[in-house]
Amino acid sequence: MSTPARSVSTAPGRARSRGSVLPILTAAVLWGTTGTASSLAPAGAPAAGIGAAGLVLGGLLLFLTDRSAWALPRRCGVRERWLLAAGAVAVTGYPLTFYPAVTRTGVAVATVIALGSAPVFTGLLGWLARQGRPSGRWAGATALAVLGCGVLVLGPELAGGGAAVDPLGVLLAALSGLSYAVYSLIGGRLIAAGRPSAGVMGAMFGGGALIVLPVLLAGDLEWLASVRGTAVVLHLAVITTFLAYRLFGHGLRHATAQTATTLTLAEPAVAAVLGVAALGERLPVISWGGLAVLAGGLAFLALPARR
Repeated sequence: MSTPARSVSTAPGRARSRGSVLPILTAAVLWGTTGTASSLAPAGAPAAGIGAAGLVLGGLLLFLTDRSAWALPRRCGVRERWLLAAGAVAVTGYPLTFYPAVTRTGVAVATVIALGSAPVFTGLLGWLARQGRPSGRWAGATALAVLGCGVLVLGPELAGGGAAVDPLGVLLAALSGLSYAVYSLIGGRLIAAGRPSAGVMGAMFGGGALIVLPVLLAGDLEWLASVRGTAVVLHLAVITTFLAYRLFGHGLRHATAQTATTLTLAEPAVAAVLGVAALGERLPVISWGGLAVLAGGLAFLALPARR
């Protein structure tokens, strides 16, 4: 989205900032409920199956509820169709790598590596794809946010000594961060080219739902028949996929993918606070310090720069 070289007022910039920051931060807040919701699933429910079920239903909702998503693959050119296909594969890659990473390394390590690496991957890939060189402001805010995220989530392990980290789990978590970066960049590029944000998200997530459907059907589905299992999947599908990605796509209309992925580092902060408030978890002092650093980095990025 181009802007005039000079401006006599900061009001348009502040409006654009609110139009991108608020939807993206709201999406991050909704994503932050994922861990709490997943913990309420029936005992024995496979982690990958929970993620796949949420993606299948949520992706189909994103696709079926917006006509532009139906028409987009027909109306766009060959290159954009390839981008949509790559975006759908990347959407599928996130749950298929993140949940196994959680199993091997634990929630804390997997979350830090996946969410902390995503902004870095987004900045580097966006630069290589000539979508803009990351600014010093973005780099500084991202460094603070990633540091705060790491201290926040790993605080309990740092305070207690921690355990050995599984190398394959670390690799899977990094791949999930790469997947998130790829579909964020593709979505941002198509939206910047004038494609409707809801249509872009619907097409990518609808394609991802079809790709991951065989994975879901190949697993044990007995847990889905329970009331708790159905409630968890509905929450993941409607709240953390359908609604959250509608908001995320809207935010990408006014913000770069680099900025968007950094802002979504608010997700582990929300998850940590929910864990304390809803699940009775306790955070050491070092984690609260990490939360403050994370909030400072996000605030530095979210507030409009002086002109």
